[in-house]
Amino acid sequence: MKIKNYIPNFITLMNLLSGVISILFFSQGNLKMAGIMIFVAAIFDFFDGFLARILKVFSKIGGDLDSLADMVSFGVAPGFIMYQLILDSHGRQSFMLFEIDIIPFIAFIVPLFAALRLAKFNVDERQTTSFIGLPSPAAGLLIAALPLMKAQLYEGQTLFYMVVTNTYFYLGIAIMMSLLMVAELPLFAMKFKSFKIKGNEVRYLFILISLTLVITLQFVAIPFIVLTYLFLSLVVFLTDIQ
Repeated sequence: MKIKNYIPNFITLMNLLSGVISILFFSQGNLKMAGIMIFVAAIFDFFDGFLARILKVFSKIGGDLDSLADMVSFGVAPGFIMYQLILDSHGRQSFMLFEIDIIPFIAFIVPLFAALRLAKFNVDERQTTSFIGLPSPAAGLLIAALPLMKAQLYEGQTLFYMVVTNTYFYLGIAIMMSLLMVAELPLFAMKFKSFKIKGNEVRYLFILISLTLVITLQFVAIPFIVLTYLFLSLVVFLTDIQ
């Protein structure tokens, strides 16, 4: 077998490794690095599919491996991050069961719904060129950005900081991201068959808006980027733009 056949799977394994390292950083109490490693995983996740299309080396093993890597990097790792954020959040009221506060454990609906979303994706023939439901990397990246947002906004201690570090904000994000992952919601995919503008107008517009938001807002931009993705997908669905 040619070496090029192994390249996409190697990149996928780097995605998985990044997710594992994210969990390692979480175990050491370093939520910022745990979040950053999920962003690294997302870069590998983009390039494994991109290279598979360029090299024309698709395989069933590659698809299954990608889902397994995504489960760790964008399901399990974000779930741990969300658990710690809820545990450390302000405004939290305990709900004790057998002397254990179960409120932070709500965070683990994220990996559960990520697993369900990935399993559905693997057998859903409608999702070859687009998505039905929010992709797990998008949900994982939003959660990964939360500790980075917290660090960015900490010095100011503004009202916005108090809102986005509140228990109920985190719980709302966990529940909303989980439901969006399995929702019957048509969304465009960031899959470039070529770099030509024609046929990729929405993708390039999304990239342009995203870069502008990141430059101006840094990590605070991530939730707005996800909202932009949802809005543009709605426009694509209503206008039938490809």
